[in-house]
Amino acid sequence: MKTKPPRKIGILTSGGDSPGINAAIRGIGKAVAGHFNLQLIGFHDGFSGMAHNLVMPLEGEALSGILTTGGTILGTNRDKPYSAEEEGQTVDYTERILQVYRQHNLDGLICLGGGNTQESAYYLLQKGLNVITLPVTIDNDIPQTDMTVGFNTAMEIAAEAIDRLHSTAFSHHRIIIVEVMGRETGWLTLGAGIAGGADVILIPEIPYDIHKVAEAILERSRRGKRFSLVAVAEGAIAKETLQFFEHARQANRRLRSGNEAEAVEAGLQEIEKRSAGDTLHLANRLQEFTRLQTRVTILGYLQRGGAPSAFDRVLATQLGTACAHLVSQGHYGVMVGIQGGSVKPIPLAQVAGKVKRVPLDHSWVQGARLVGTCLGD
Repeated sequence: MKTKPPRKIGILTSGGDSPGINAAIRGIGKAVAGHFNLQLIGFHDGFSGMAHNLVMPLEGEALSGILTTGGTILGTNRDKPYSAEEEGQTVDYTERILQVYRQHNLDGLICLGGGNTQESAYYLLQKGLNVITLPVTIDNDIPQTDMTVGFNTAMEIAAEAIDRLHSTAFSHHRIIIVEVMGRETGWLTLGAGIAGGADVILIPEIPYDIHKVAEAILERSRRGKRFSLVAVAEGAIAKETLQFFEHARQANRRLRSGNEAEAVEAGLQEIEKRSAGDTLHLANRLQEFTRLQTRVTILGYLQRGGAPSAFDRVLATQLGTACAHLVSQGHYGVMVGIQGGSVKPIPLAQVAGKVKRVPLDHSWVQGARLVGTCLGD
């Protein structure tokens, strides 16, 4: 009697790298091989790598020693199935991805990544592929899950950076601004700012008044505090900037209609995004208003690098093994999230194209206010 060959599952990582990706790959790989008689193959470099059939076997030694390593052994990029860069041109990889899926006789495809990855996976689901995802991003901005893989590590790194800058700020009697990643959401900045004891925390969800920020810093000086630490998300934006663009939109609506108005609106949105997160401009204005020396530290990719925290290793393993179990049951079309400590399969339709922003009444926001942190409003 012939043994039935194992079903075959593909896996890829897409978007920005994040601590804990390899732990998730390991959790999935060990579970499918050891308990569910599934064969796992990886695709290098995200959706474009799958389109080019860049395959990596994920067996035995490939999964050894990766629990504690940062980055992703599969490689990644930000290409989407329907919008990718190839030799300077925008191309649609959809048909090529479908062809590779069929060529390898895949029963399913696991996609690890952030918001764009969830959206891309949902797109492929609608094209007929069996797709399942894990929420992996340092931004913690994926809805329907309490925590994303990588967020805890990045928050610890950013908090430690703020800790270390205290001594320099104190020694030189300066304002030191720490720019933390987060273009659309402030989870990382808010968490790191609270943990690091930042005096001012500025996040995209709460447009700031530069005068109120300056006054909060001057009030500290009057109380004998000769330094201040400001944690700012890269997407934080000033109220006056928002007001400027709102006036521009109103003028656009008065002067134009139809496609012309839509085109101008799209241009305004792009310029507004670029106007947000101008940390150097913020520093110059604070120095002007307070007459205190102001310096900027931009953490950048430092937050995404290095070994994942113990929390992220556990979370990645928990989600990865649960993903393997769902795949073994043929349960697709979902993101494997965590809610109240329990793993939940969330329909991708409830996740794709959505962003989890910091609620203004969130306990972290309330806690920051109660300990005297200025949030810019």
